[in-house]
Amino acid sequence: MLLKPLVYFLVIFVLYSCKSKTDKAKILENEAVPRETIKSKKAPEGMVWIPGGEFMQGAVPNDNMAMFHEKPAHKVRVDGFYMDKHEVTNAQFAKFVEETGYITVAERAVDWEVLKKQLPAGTEKPHDSILQPGSLVFKKAKSSVPNLYDYSQWWEWRIGANWKHPNGPGSSIEGKENHPVVHIAFEDAQAYCEWAGRRLPTEAEWEFAARGNRMGSPFFWGDDIRELSAHANSWEGEFPVENTMEDGFERRAPVMSYPENGFGLYDMAGNVWEWTSDWYNTNYYPQLALSGEIAQNPKGAKRAFNAGNPRAREHVIKGGSFLCNASYCTGYRISARMATSPDLGMEHLGFRTVLSE
Repeated sequence: MLLKPLVYFLVIFVLYSCKSKTDKAKILENEAVPRETIKSKKAPEGMVWIPGGEFMQGAVPNDNMAMFHEKPAHKVRVDGFYMDKHEVTNAQFAKFVEETGYITVAERAVDWEVLKKQLPAGTEKPHDSILQPGSLVFKKAKSSVPNLYDYSQWWEWRIGANWKHPNGPGSSIEGKENHPVVHIAFEDAQAYCEWAGRRLPTEAEWEFAARGNRMGSPFFWGDDIRELSAHANSWEGEFPVENTMEDGFERRAPVMSYPENGFGLYDMAGNVWEWTSDWYNTNYYPQLALSGEIAQNPKGAKRAFNAGNPRAREHVIKGGSFLCNASYCTGYRISARMATSPDLGMEHLGFRTVLSE
């Protein structure tokens, strides 16, 4: 189902990042997984073995930037699996497109009859000049932004923006073959996975893999936020006005530009957000915690529900992006999560794949 200009902005307005004070609930501390165990499995090319284990999914007690929907933390156990070392790149996605002829959501013609079914009754049809294939592209603000909840101040619908033209017409991925592919809707990622014989990670798998051997820390490198620029591509400076590029990049960075985590994975913090297979449901974490049981290989909520926007049907994305800044988005934290429409492709959204043993 296509989600185009009008709906894109409806979705963006309900993507919330309300911060809340971290609770003091005690969390289970796991011992670090020995590197010998990590390396004991021979992984497919470009992937690493993630040993199974038990952990507390959700915000850790010492994370004072944690948001309400990262709580309460709850016990989870996942089986071992293989995971891409890095986000799927432009070169990898181009090979998939070349072999299959696949056309992404952002490249497809807009069908108003399909689109209007997702809008409130009586919504008037926009002019045909607006109902054109495209996607959401980041734009800098010219001056300080007093209201960081108004996302339209730094996102704009750009006709012609897609994975081949990430910043709109005139932009190109030439010379950026090893950058993460972006403007990828959920069904685009699924199509790639089917072609590759893989799947998207569950949210629990993604978070376990991101933690590596840092089960009690908010970041994959530890507890010190001052080390952010050395470990992740994020936004330094005043967002969304000026990026000081302390980490070396203003927008997307080539994959593996920063140190790996404890499992040998790159870019599990910053660069681009990544799809998971889980539905986003506001009630899911509280329900798991209330059960008091260890969730075995959880696959997320059975249905989507967002208390802030009951009409929405969204999936969980993880990892943060080059736009994350302490002033409004701290997605580079391991437990950070965001709700995103499956039909939504943006300049800072990509994916990686996993493979069960």
